[in-house]
Amino acid sequence: MTDRISKYQRFKMMNPIIQFFKYIYLSIKIMIIVAGGHGGTRNAN
Repeated sequence: MTDRISKYQRFKMMNPIIQFFKYIYLSIKIMIIVAGGHGGTRNAN
């Protein structure tokens, strides 16, 4: 029982961390795309 509870707690602890990293990864990807787009338009102009 204790093993199951600790595993579940560990999963609950890990899940927000995974979501946090996913959020950072997506935000960085969007920032790179936006920065790349702005850089392209700036160079074109």
